[in-house]
Amino acid sequence: MAVHGYNVGYTHIQTGTSMSNNDSTSNTTSADAQPKPPIVYFGSTPEEQQAGVRKLVDLFYDEMDQNPSFERIRKLHPVHLDHSREKFYLFLSGWLGGPDLYSPQFGHPRLRMRHMPFPISSEDRDQWLLCMVNSLRAMQLPEKVIEGLMLSFFRTADWMRNKPDPEGSAKGLNTVSIKGE
Repeated sequence: MAVHGYNVGYTHIQTGTSMSNNDSTSNTTSADAQPKPPIVYFGSTPEEQQAGVRKLVDLFYDEMDQNPSFERIRKLHPVHLDHSREKFYLFLSGWLGGPDLYSPQFGHPRLRMRHMPFPISSEDRDQWLLCMVNSLRAMQLPEKVIEGLMLSFFRTADWMRNKPDPEGSAKGLNTVSIKGE
């Protein structure tokens, strides 16, 4: 199975497998056979795409804020999430292949450095990822796109870990929950 991948923003994103260019979930275009950036799945115009990124961010933070299952990661965030929402939106815009809105305001993301003040374990990573996959599914994106994005999100979230896992704790994300099986 061939996997299409491409560099977007600050990470490597893989979306989908070798699919026909006639397939609406294909991540390549017939004109240049280059992989499409994930942002194209968020809308057909740049404005719709940016609105889609904003919607994803809002779904993500709403899920974190309202679902008691994510209480652990919610406590790592400020009481008011407006600033977190805005910075995540600015970052995701470029990371997904849209305009780089983050770097002009804040410089290089330096994700690991910026997350060092917060103790992040495998459990925190997994809660973050589950919150994200729930949000992506609520967007009703093609499952192959979700799987590709979640692979990249996993790599990034795993790299953010800076706290040892407690002895005997589960150290791995249950991939069934990401794949929806």
